[in-house]
Amino acid sequence: MHKKNKIVQGYFAKTKLSSTFAPLFERKPGSSKELIIAMNTLSYKTISANSATVEKEWLLVDAENLVLGRMASIVAILLRGKHKPYFTPHVDCGDNVIIINAEKVRLTGQKWSKKEYIRHTGYPGGQRIFTAKQVMKVKPTAIVEQAIQGMLPKNRLGSELFRNLKVYTGTEHPHEAQQPRLIDLNTIK
Repeated sequence: MHKKNKIVQGYFAKTKLSSTFAPLFERKPGSSKELIIAMNTLSYKTISANSATVEKEWLLVDAENLVLGRMASIVAILLRGKHKPYFTPHVDCGDNVIIINAEKVRLTGQKWSKKEYIRHTGYPGGQRIFTAKQVMKVKPTAIVEQAIQGMLPKNRLGSELFRNLKVYTGTEHPHEAQQPRLIDLNTIK
């Protein structure tokens, strides 16, 4: 047996994957000096998720004392489904996320007075600028929703993913029947 062949066999003997991958490697017939590694491409397939195979879950996030941007980036990943092993970019693989206590979210530095939210009425001269403090008084959920929506794709899939987000002020929400699982975002890195 050739030295290279012994090394490959020795490697697979030491790993737990020896029974899985050892049949995929073959020695080229008629050659005693070279080890050609050939993979049997019929033994595996790339799994692509679709709406029938995706397993959706309901998650509950308490936004009290969480920094807005840090919370929004993790929630966007949960909505998109990037934390799942079968993530497929063009499919809604993510979970349904419920955010409570949206009015108790934190902004760092002087963002309460300096962060601006701009909208336009559609008429000439109709640009309206509001600070984060003004938006929080009128509609506290809008700050959280806009931060998360800005981190989702800007297409039809992004609109579909955004519909899986529910934001509420206070601790009450009408989704108790879905039995949401409470997630502590401070433990997720």
